[in-house]
Amino acid sequence: MSANASAAVGLRAGPREWLGLAVLALPTLLLSLDVTVLFLAVPHISADLAPSSTQALWIMDIYGFMVAGFLITMGTLGDRIGRRKLLLTGALAFGVASALAAYSTSAEMLIVTRALLGLAGATLMPATLALITNMFRDPKQLGMAIGAWASCFSVGIAIGPLVGGVMLESFWWGSVFLLGVPVMLLLVVLGPILLPEHKDPDAGRMDLASVALSLLAMLPLVYGIKEVAKGEHMAASVVALVVGLAFAVVFVRRQRQLENPLLDMRLFANRSFAVALGVLLLGLVAIGGIYLFVTQYLQLVEGLSPLKSGMWLLPAAIGMVITSTVAPAIAQRIRPGFVVGGALLVSATGYLLLAFVAPDTGLWLVVVGFAVLYLGTGPVMALGTNLVVASAPPEKAGSASAMSETSMELGVSLGIAALGSLGATVYASQVDVPEGLPGNVVSATEDSLASASAVVTDVPSEVGASVLSAAREAFLSGMSVIAAVSAGIVLLLAVMAMVALRHVPSAGAEDDASQEEAPEDAAADAAADEAAGTPLSRQGHQTETAQVS
Repeated sequence: MSANASAAVGLRAGPREWLGLAVLALPTLLLSLDVTVLFLAVPHISADLAPSSTQALWIMDIYGFMVAGFLITMGTLGDRIGRRKLLLTGALAFGVASALAAYSTSAEMLIVTRALLGLAGATLMPATLALITNMFRDPKQLGMAIGAWASCFSVGIAIGPLVGGVMLESFWWGSVFLLGVPVMLLLVVLGPILLPEHKDPDAGRMDLASVALSLLAMLPLVYGIKEVAKGEHMAASVVALVVGLAFAVVFVRRQRQLENPLLDMRLFANRSFAVALGVLLLGLVAIGGIYLFVTQYLQLVEGLSPLKSGMWLLPAAIGMVITSTVAPAIAQRIRPGFVVGGALLVSATGYLLLAFVAPDTGLWLVVVGFAVLYLGTGPVMALGTNLVVASAPPEKAGSASAMSETSMELGVSLGIAALGSLGATVYASQVDVPEGLPGNVVSATEDSLASASAVVTDVPSEVGASVLSAAREAFLSGMSVIAAVSAGIVLLLAVMAMVALRHVPSAGAEDDASQEEAPEDAAADAAADEAAGTPLSRQGHQTETAQVS
């Protein structure tokens, strides 16, 4: 056996690493599930805690604000103090905050505990992904591990309504938070046994000014995007976006000047890193916009309960699990850029199917279209995340993981804001309100299908039926436009992935080359790839890291 082959064998993960992956999968599933599970609990929370309209918005939004604001900081902090230490600390905090949130006695208490959950969640996601990159050093195994991680992340988002519906039919609203307690307890107990410790010994001190600048950039940006999506406080939204962008520029300039930056901007010089990050961001923009409309369609057009709506979303979730898992194996023989591009073409087909949904097409076209676009999304998330993380040196895995998570968080929010606003504009231009209705019914119908559905009880049944019919037709027009625009986005992404990532070799080709090439040839190829922007060899990036069994 050659020296290179022996080294490759030494990199392969064993049973302990795969058990560790199973432990890491649970919080990943839980954190992504938390994105959607709370939507169904809002009416129950409102009845019990009686929050004001402003407090209700903060209950929903504060978690996402805190996650987005602290992801970069926590990802880099893990590189400095140790990723396992950060993960276990965050897990303990998340479990405690979950219990406090479940038994909140006021709206103010729930807002504070949701903020703590967001802060703890920001520590968990980048640490989880960064640890996976440290545990699986073989490219093939790393691809499979990240595929499993992406599957858990995606399924959590998809089954949130189903899990929430089941919990709320049997228990009180606080039960949706208690899901996190046993999961985090298991992580705290098994983490020290199964997970290794990794950190960058040369990371330097944390720059507190950069931390402040990252928060001042991210929080206003996320706030502005969410407010634009709601169509309210537009002046404040624009101001928030301008302020966030201004601080983002200052943040980037400072990172370029620091010897030990909070976010190493040199990562963006790697073509694979930058392109994969862009694919994740824009791909999630499309998902964010259409997910909002599909979930509304199931409940407001088809009249399904939240529980039944979640069940109809299961085929899409199952398909995403399959493709997320299979994609890394395919990328061992086919260049990942072509796999990602092909998957995006499949997603485009799903979006186009949704663009043809009409009042007489029935539920099946929505379910099939959504399932097809999710089939294509699975490989994009698995391989896109892998490309982002694998393009960075191991000591920067936490920072790269945080960037991956941030792009997905911003992508969903931007999709809801931009495409949601576009759909609302189409709805307003297409809705045909019957004459002679009370002013409140007219204004509600012109606002949205949800508002129209809430006020039709104030008019005779026949009139109400005509109002709902007009509102549903306008809603479907908006959904068709959103689906068509999303199809265009992912088609462009497919071309970009195939062209800009065509230089990235398949994992199988890398493995064969490592066994056949002479050491000096391999070094020459690595230097050429680096100059071309190809992901650098993970072995060539390795530095001394602290490892504790």
